[in-house]
Amino acid sequence: MINQPSPTASVLNAAVRVVRNLLFTATCVAPALALSGAYPTAAVNTTGLAVTDTVVTVGQLHSATGTMAISETGSIQAERLAIEQINESGGILGRKIEIIQEDGASDWPTFAEKARKLLVNDKVAAVFGCWTSASRKAVLPVFEKENGMLYYPTFYEGLEQSKNVIYTGQEATQQIIAGLDWLAKTKGAKKFYLVGSDYIWPRTSNKIARKHIENVLHGEVVGEDYFPLGHTQFGSLINKIKLKKPDAVYSIIVGGSNVAWWKQLKAAGVTSDKQTILTISVTEDEILGIGGENMVGFYAAMKYFQSLDNDNNKKFVAAFKAKYGKDAVIGDVTQAAYLGPWLWKAAVEKAGSFDVDKIAAASPGIELTTAPEGYVKVHENHHLWSKLRIGEAQADGQYKVIYESDLIEPNPFPKGYQ
Repeated sequence: MINQPSPTASVLNAAVRVVRNLLFTATCVAPALALSGAYPTAAVNTTGLAVTDTVVTVGQLHSATGTMAISETGSIQAERLAIEQINESGGILGRKIEIIQEDGASDWPTFAEKARKLLVNDKVAAVFGCWTSASRKAVLPVFEKENGMLYYPTFYEGLEQSKNVIYTGQEATQQIIAGLDWLAKTKGAKKFYLVGSDYIWPRTSNKIARKHIENVLHGEVVGEDYFPLGHTQFGSLINKIKLKKPDAVYSIIVGGSNVAWWKQLKAAGVTSDKQTILTISVTEDEILGIGGENMVGFYAAMKYFQSLDNDNNKKFVAAFKAKYGKDAVIGDVTQAAYLGPWLWKAAVEKAGSFDVDKIAAASPGIELTTAPEGYVKVHENHHLWSKLRIGEAQADGQYKVIYESDLIEPNPFPKGYQ
């Protein structure tokens, strides 16, 4: 026979649970309410954003589907990790962050449509999003018209500056020009073959690369080819490269096409002992799909690699793997995406407001000494001071850092490259 508690005991136990839950809720909420009371909503939100006494809503706008999902999934994950950590530490101005996620679906008009929804309908306080320059160019007019704030995480071609964007990746002088200088100095490269996917970032980046090769390095571009996003047949390109015999191939193939490109290179016998290749578009995220064995010995020019040996990065990698699994990898853009929510938090707290104009004005000069890459500082042009690092691809899918520059001041409009 099983003894059942008396009705009186059941009522008492239920009452105890209710009181315990109320005490727990009060303990958790009281500090946040006290802090938000110090920053009343009417004072910190004068433009009608999605901010209440306890919650601030932000948007995420990346490609969760389509050919760019291989590259953008890491950004989604990193931004969510940062927001979770910020919430665990008390949120921003006493408010927890909630997320509305939209899928750009690797389609630029869709990015513009979803950006408008987030800013106009959802009234989000900030958006963390985009990867390709095509998607950023598609949403930029929306952010400027609706006065939203975008945190953009991808290394890109430069030649842009906006009050409504914080660029947490590198621009051309910090990655393209500095990387080519390394190739010329370290590998003695004089003849280059430029390869890219067919949209604005690779084409503009290679335009800058060509000018630097010809006008500064006094080298020669012996070939230049572009392919649609999602392209998978690179046999004819590989034959042309073999015929031209460049000292270095400069590769800006993006998204899922990378899997075919690098596998076909190896299948054709184009290995690192025979051909120097420097990429500015393959992070650890892409290698996960490519396979480390297909990239051994080739180089990447980035500001961040998962293998960076510093305390900030060790904590970041451990937290990322704890949340997303021990086999999760972290690439340059993933780390730059992680910086976005933290830089936004710092700007909001410096401004004492969620208003976009005040955040834009407060952002220059903000420093993060806790960045996984080591240290970043927001320039007046809304880009970050950062270092160039050269990584050599390893069989395990990681990069070995073989070169690191000093901090490079961002210059999105370098003279002579426009």
